[in-house]
Amino acid sequence: MRIAFPAFRDATPHVLVVLAGPDGAMTPGAAAADAASGGQVARALKTGRFEGDAAAVVEILGPHGIDAARLLIIGMGQAEKATAAVFEKIGATIAARFQSCGESRVTVDMTGVTGALPLAGAAAHLAHGASLRSYRFDKYRTTMKPKAKPTLTDFDIIGAPDAAAYHEQLAAIAAGVVRTRDLVSEPANVIYPESFVESAQSLLGLGIELTVLGEPEMRALGMGALLGVSQGSVRPPRLMAMRWNGTGDPQAKPVVFVGKGVTFDTGGISIKPAAGMEDMKWDMGGAGAVTGAMHALAARKARAHVIGVVGLVENMPDGNAQRPGDVVTSMNGQTIEVINTDAEGRLVLCDAIWWAQEQYNPEVIVDLATLTGAIIVSLGHEHAGLFCNDNGLAAQLLKAGDACGEKLWRMPIGDAYDKLIDSPIADIKNVGPREGGSITAAQFIKRFVKPGVKWAHLDIAGTVWSNKDGTLFAKGATGYGVRLLDRFIAENFEG
Repeated sequence: MRIAFPAFRDATPHVLVVLAGPDGAMTPGAAAADAASGGQVARALKTGRFEGDAAAVVEILGPHGIDAARLLIIGMGQAEKATAAVFEKIGATIAARFQSCGESRVTVDMTGVTGALPLAGAAAHLAHGASLRSYRFDKYRTTMKPKAKPTLTDFDIIGAPDAAAYHEQLAAIAAGVVRTRDLVSEPANVIYPESFVESAQSLLGLGIELTVLGEPEMRALGMGALLGVSQGSVRPPRLMAMRWNGTGDPQAKPVVFVGKGVTFDTGGISIKPAAGMEDMKWDMGGAGAVTGAMHALAARKARAHVIGVVGLVENMPDGNAQRPGDVVTSMNGQTIEVINTDAEGRLVLCDAIWWAQEQYNPEVIVDLATLTGAIIVSLGHEHAGLFCNDNGLAAQLLKAGDACGEKLWRMPIGDAYDKLIDSPIADIKNVGPREGGSITAAQFIKRFVKPGVKWAHLDIAGTVWSNKDGTLFAKGATGYGVRLLDRFIAENFEG
């Protein structure tokens, strides 16, 4: 969908959208539409029991006196509370309502709109919400009925002439979200370790440097934990690093993001139940989020040094697959008793995190992983779990999540939990008891973080995919993590 900020509304009849607040308060655009229609807007608001709540709507078909196919009045809530999130919700509501309605063009009149943001920012965030919500993954749908196909191709915003430059940055972030959603949506016969790396080649055009390790290089480095997960699959593993340095200083300390990239997870020998296993195509959601975040940072030319590392494997059962009870040796020399081959993500992350520390010597590491079903039991699908060894880092991430609507909830870690993963025959075992499963998973990863490194683990198992529409996404891949990581960098590491 094309987004533009023209000076005037296109002359061809199409959808016109105006904004209104509580108690019938009309913006100048709504007032103009009311005057042109002989009071039809005011009457519609009254009969439609419109209270002006954010994203509440009243629609008039073929409005009198206005050259428009439809007129939509949409609520913006109280002006002083109309934040970026509110305008994104408004834009998303408009896009969702008209995406398949048969109309190809929408114009939103924001003339004179006032809120908690400057007009340019409000318009840009409204457009951002529309862009995010308009995403669909129809690549493999060949028999859709015409009425189900999207028709909306042009989304114009008038009355905000300075919004285009503001929106350019948000468009870069949206492109990163789209990349992540595409990766997460693709089936596992399309996205697997090798093809994931191939898809990342387009990042070179944004100025990102890529480093890719194959199985021989990882074996030489001693990544027995990661390689143990992949050994049951015919798909060879990959470790990929993406570097963006927008500081101009080649010696600047990087922030490192690490993503779990299990492109399909059967559970291995500890095989999962058949029902719902198809969902495990998105077990690479952490790697997808890291890759999308790197795209966003590079596309908007972030003034920061950031490296994204993704460990890419497929977890399959065959005659060569890792067995429960096997002991593997990680890159840093710790031995791991594999109690459950379905607790594979932490085995991938521990080697990827250790390699990232050895290679880049970061002060801050944030890993993202669809790691445990236990976090969904704890938090549902509204928050991702945050585990962190530094209160300052935790506060930064929580603030970034609240600001962009990708919320986190801090979970505990500590010695009492750490003891639960001691192994009787090795240094550590890959699962603890049933209780506190997401916490013991985090404690496992923490054992591979070097002293002095600020580390956070985000368990995003409940947030990368949705079985129902959300405010800024349709049912399916959400793109969770891209906006969070981008905001985290913008607020804390850009001068």
